[in-house]
Amino acid sequence: MEPTKQQGRGRGRGDKKNAAGAQPNWKQSGGGDGAVSGSSSAGAVASSVPAGGSDGSGAGNGARVSSSITTVAVPRGEGAAQGGRGAIRSKRYIPEVVVTRQGAKKQGVSGQAIKLQANYFRLVRQEKSAIFQYRIDFEPPVEDTGLMHALLKTQAQAFGPYIYEGTILFLYNCLKKDEVELQVKDDRTGNLYKLRIRFVGTVDMTSEAAMMVLNLLHRQALASLKLLELNRHYFDPVAKISIPEFNLELYPGYITSIRQHEKDVLLCVDVTHRVVRTDTVYARMAAKGNNTEFAKEVIGSVVMCVYNQKTYKISDVDWNTTPSSTFTKKDGTAITFLQYFQDTYNRRIRDPKQPMLVSTPTMRQKRAGILTPIYLVPELCQTTGITDDMRKDMRLMRTIADHTRIGADKRIERLERFNNRLNTSPASREVFTYWKTELDRRLVELPARVLGQEQVFFGGERSVPSGPEADWTHAFRENRMFKAVPLQRWHVICEQRSERTINDFIGILTKVSVKLGFQIAPPQFTIIPRDHINMYQQALSQVVNQDPQLIMCVVSTDSADRYTVIKKRCCVDHAIPTQVIKSRTITPKNGNPGSLMSVGTKVAIQMTCKIGGIPWLVKNPLTSVMIVGFDVCNDTKDKSKSYGALVATMYAGTQKEPAYFSSVEHHSRGEELSNFISTNITKALRSYQSQFGPDAFPRRVIIYRDGVGDGQLTHVVEHEVQTIKARLTEAYKASKEDIKPQMAVLVVSKRINTRLFIGKSNPKPGTVVDDVITLPERSDFFLVSQSVRQGTVAPTSYNIIFNESGLTSDQLQVYSNKQTLLYYNWSGAVRVPAVCQYAHKLAFLVSQYIKQQPHEAMEKRLYYL
Repeated sequence: MEPTKQQGRGRGRGDKKNAAGAQPNWKQSGGGDGAVSGSSSAGAVASSVPAGGSDGSGAGNGARVSSSITTVAVPRGEGAAQGGRGAIRSKRYIPEVVVTRQGAKKQGVSGQAIKLQANYFRLVRQEKSAIFQYRIDFEPPVEDTGLMHALLKTQAQAFGPYIYEGTILFLYNCLKKDEVELQVKDDRTGNLYKLRIRFVGTVDMTSEAAMMVLNLLHRQALASLKLLELNRHYFDPVAKISIPEFNLELYPGYITSIRQHEKDVLLCVDVTHRVVRTDTVYARMAAKGNNTEFAKEVIGSVVMCVYNQKTYKISDVDWNTTPSSTFTKKDGTAITFLQYFQDTYNRRIRDPKQPMLVSTPTMRQKRAGILTPIYLVPELCQTTGITDDMRKDMRLMRTIADHTRIGADKRIERLERFNNRLNTSPASREVFTYWKTELDRRLVELPARVLGQEQVFFGGERSVPSGPEADWTHAFRENRMFKAVPLQRWHVICEQRSERTINDFIGILTKVSVKLGFQIAPPQFTIIPRDHINMYQQALSQVVNQDPQLIMCVVSTDSADRYTVIKKRCCVDHAIPTQVIKSRTITPKNGNPGSLMSVGTKVAIQMTCKIGGIPWLVKNPLTSVMIVGFDVCNDTKDKSKSYGALVATMYAGTQKEPAYFSSVEHHSRGEELSNFISTNITKALRSYQSQFGPDAFPRRVIIYRDGVGDGQLTHVVEHEVQTIKARLTEAYKASKEDIKPQMAVLVVSKRINTRLFIGKSNPKPGTVVDDVITLPERSDFFLVSQSVRQGTVAPTSYNIIFNESGLTSDQLQVYSNKQTLLYYNWSGAVRVPAVCQYAHKLAFLVSQYIKQQPHEAMEKRLYYL
């Protein structure tokens, strides 16, 4: 762990006297990395291993302890932890159990039955007995987690198999007394400690708490494999992949979790990779040369220290503190950072004048006692992850993808090797044996269904099947769009040097539009002398006054500032859709204009959507319905702000053509979204009436809620749903038909670790899984809606948290699959319902660029595509 300064200096800036002269109080950790901190070790409390094992944290810290034991008998149960330092912390796993299951049966019947495998292994306990739970209190209190482990480790033989987490001790064997006091001496300091161990209760191995115990047990087994833990996931540095041409290394690793599923306790394992730069942060600073540019790049990034391989998120750069600065150790002696790293890690810092990086303690570190900023040396840190500049390098990203985009067959091999390693490694095998558990060697098999292909409708009542890959791109060669609005008045703003390129592209655009049934009149050109923000501002000021249907801007680069100016002027100040295109995108490859036919088709589809057209539809079995999507994006520059977007697709009566509505607003961090969502659904109802009649109300409202984190589900279920229901009930009182809203709410989750396989290949689009790996307390299902050409397809999780729609789980599964086919930026299925993807696009546009509410006249258009 790293040196941390007292909070009196804020984040390390200000009075130089505070940097060295004030000599803030520091103390050296007893952890194995020789850490120092302002008040305690920032190392997390790790689970211990059975007797005779090595935990990798208490060992090697130089703490020698001896003990004398006395016992005090108390009535069973009186030792239960109440208040105080009773929280389970650090590597805890507390599953969120929010019961949303409605009805006894949630499995559907539509589609063709098949058998799949998933990236899960069964975890079986050979004995069904309970685990005994105790609470430990140290007197005097101990915050040094390394010392805690050292004190406990001396009692391993007396305890037997144990797991230590925070102040909680889980034992396989029950102690003879309900309360035990251990007198333990730390021979390193001579201090005596009293360990008071009190019986709390038993953990039923079918309970929620048992899942936490099993996860801790599994992490114990993983730690025994000598894997490197980074951000709670385990990586194998021995198997790292070097990419020297980009100064990168890829650490292969595993994401694991244990949870009670429908019938069995299952271990989910997914393959992941960590990108680490081989050059140091100091080298990046030298390459930038500019302090402001360097700070902009490094702040917010995650670095890994080369001496302890731990990761930290950088919150600031302290230009006033250097490795030559001094701090005061716990024993009262002053030492420089230079000398500390030399003595502790045998690391010689070459530049004593470089600034120090500052990392604000995480909540996990604060629970462990670290309350002051952590200081890091750029020379001893490597950057992890992928930066925005790296993402723009297509060759680099392609190289990374070649190693990380693993096909289904290779992923299965990796999973089986991981399982074999856990089952055959003596150290991990010992952990499983001690705790009487066994990990099944086979991937879980489960039933699934493949839904039938949907018909995709084009103009002239023509339709084609969505196809086995859910991709109908080729169908546009022979079919017109479902509804095409003529583009009569539009303008092109471009540089003089791009005029010929854009003229050629408009010729291609006109050609492909004829086949699409999209009438495009010749545009009016506004030529600017150079590609500069001011030039675009001046040109837009002239063009917007001519009432165009659409403005196309051809730019040389993807500058965020220029893009912001264009979108603000047209989407906020005026209600004019825009199409921004890079000149490189419309430049023929190898001088062949035919290479731009697909680009022209995609641009034509986007343009027709922005002015009110509809490229295609699928059959909608619900005659009166409003489908709502909601998503949230954070402001990258102001972390305290987020933007929530709501998009609704609306159908009424026998009319096949849908209407659209969108709204987006910002809210501060921590602000409840319940009122915002319910208010905007009410706005969507008013839009429904304005487009289908003043007395029109949709009989059903189906809401797809995206952007829900792990800890937010309870709030969404208990508050958002009830607020929305109350608003709808109030609004429907005005209905002349005396109808009540039939509402369903589904939480959509893309960031999941579940992977599905059929044989050694990816399942087909339309594959539904609603058994075995789903959760018993939920009405949930997995849906594979899209096809991928490379790598392993990722299903999407749907959790039906409320359902008074009159539709069965089976019908909601089929309807959700239909909704994934209606996203007009891609002529194929996408991972989530189209309304969710539209909501994401809108929230992203506002949060990253315009940061204002768009013009209300744009609410009924898909201008954000």
